[in-house]
Amino acid sequence: MKRLAPTAVTATAAAALLAAGLVTPAHAGPAWDKTVKCRQKDWDGRVIATRAGNTELGWKHFSGPHNIKKCRIVNAAIDGKPDRKSGARLEYWAYAWSGNRRVQVVVIAQYARKTADARYDAGPGQTIGVITAYCKGMNRCPSWLNQ
Repeated sequence: MKRLAPTAVTATAAAALLAAGLVTPAHAGPAWDKTVKCRQKDWDGRVIATRAGNTELGWKHFSGPHNIKKCRIVNAAIDGKPDRKSGARLEYWAYAWSGNRRVQVVVIAQYARKTADARYDAGPGQTIGVITAYCKGMNRCPSWLNQ
């Protein structure tokens, strides 16, 4: 009898774990904030959203590490035609000047419901939007860009 009791408990625990595993979808992607922080229409009529995101994509991904703190910087690049296109991946460029200083701002957006690796899903009728934005040739954009 002592040998059956632990076996019954183990079987019950295993069944509970299997049932709990079926409740959680195996394909669930990483958590990210889909809240739209900025929105801009490009010259081809695409509305590109900049979502809050997380540390891998969106505003939270680029604003701190790349020192882009204003929507107008991202929107200025999107307000035009994509400078590079590869399927749903769009790349927009803009230039900013301050005296003799000039920087190129690059904005990369995914104009599709899911990211290329299918880890993130914006939901029905939505697009991922801005993946990242940065100043070309440097880790952090200069502070004057945010003024």
